[in-house]
Amino acid sequence: MNKHTYRCITAIAAICLCQSMMAQNTNGGYFTDGYLYRHESNPAIGNDQSYFSLPGVGNLNVATRGNLAVDKILYNVDGKTTTFLNPGVSASEFLSGLKDKNKVGADIRLDVISVGFKGLNGYNTIGVNVRSSAGVKVPGSLLRLAKEGPENKSYDISDLEVNAQAYTELALGHSHQINQQLRIGATLKFLFGGANLQAKFNKAQLTLGQDDWEAVTNAEVHASVKGWTYETETKERYVYDGNGYDLQDRSYVNDIDVDGTGLNGFGMGIDLGAEYKINNDWKVSASLLDIGFIHWNNDMLATTNGDKYFHTDQYIFNADGDADNKFSREMDRLRDGLATLYELDDMGDQGGRTTGLGATLNLAGEYTLPTYRNLTFGALSTTRFGSFAWTDFRLSANVAPTNIFSASTSFGIGTFGASFGWLLNFHPKGFNIYLGMDHTMGKVTKQYIPLSSNAHVNFGINIPL
Repeated sequence: MNKHTYRCITAIAAICLCQSMMAQNTNGGYFTDGYLYRHESNPAIGNDQSYFSLPGVGNLNVATRGNLAVDKILYNVDGKTTTFLNPGVSASEFLSGLKDKNKVGADIRLDVISVGFKGLNGYNTIGVNVRSSAGVKVPGSLLRLAKEGPENKSYDISDLEVNAQAYTELALGHSHQINQQLRIGATLKFLFGGANLQAKFNKAQLTLGQDDWEAVTNAEVHASVKGWTYETETKERYVYDGNGYDLQDRSYVNDIDVDGTGLNGFGMGIDLGAEYKINNDWKVSASLLDIGFIHWNNDMLATTNGDKYFHTDQYIFNADGDADNKFSREMDRLRDGLATLYELDDMGDQGGRTTGLGATLNLAGEYTLPTYRNLTFGALSTTRFGSFAWTDFRLSANVAPTNIFSASTSFGIGTFGASFGWLLNFHPKGFNIYLGMDHTMGKVTKQYIPLSSNAHVNFGINIPL
């Protein structure tokens, strides 16, 4: 893909990472008494009181996660911040600890308005939420190639991928007590799609030998964004047909244009959950969240249009200035051959397409201390499915010493390493405010970006009734 296409993909991903709103639910609040949004982690959980949120600040949830730390990309050389490509950063220093598969992602969730109330023989919730998620997968071989430069090695960078989506949901939830031991719940979601983007190298393999180089690529970009079109450029290019080269006009994508924004899809989803009280001290629960889909109205496809091949033995230079393969002409052919590896064809609108939401499974157990009933201990296993799957196993201690205050501390370990979390919840009569982190930020850049690529902040203000 040419630099213009990369710029477009990066821009869309950055918008979704930094601007759109959605995220995972706060795992540290799963067992916290008085935390009003536990139903978003398990729809079977009901609150003791009704509430409504302050618009826009009822439940703001922002998370970043990854196994490619910022301090593996940015370095301090001679007092200046630079990238890993700086000659002052040795290859051994950069490559130490580099993963074969590197992931960086972000989820953000904003509850625009939310209410919870008792009725219909249970507890009910209504919420309007703006959500988005974005992720980038970078194969370690691509980073090694960038740092080491062409060496006598083979590189497979087929796992390079960017995904991003944004949508709004209307969520209607109900929790119902079946008997003294079992409580179940479900949330039905109506989804209104805003944008979806997927860019991926299905195949990208390079063999850089001492005497010859060869490469094969197969890439595609799917964009489901209202008003999205690809801009193309046409140039005369030498095109290899398997036998020789022919000079012809070649059109390829060199930019994008987005004319207008708005609703661009519709879908549905459901959350399912259950709680089971074994006895007065033990309780177990499970939930499966975001089972569903969004059907997007369009699919603007740009692709290499199949596998593209390049092999240096196709080019034989001749010192004779009158020969068909004279040096200047062969250099043009070589340049055009390399260009076909990454240039994309505009395939137009392929019609609608359907994408999944990325389901999340929670399995939990909670123990209440018999000698002090206001103290509980919880274990929660969370698994996110999909292209950017991850897991988190978390142990927590949760305390509610008074009617107006509750708190939790937790320790988690999973796909993206270990983390320490906490949540403070103040809920006096007529007012509820909380602040917490599942992954407490360590060192940050001047722009407050966590060096570890992992952080999770949850904040909200609500009015209990």
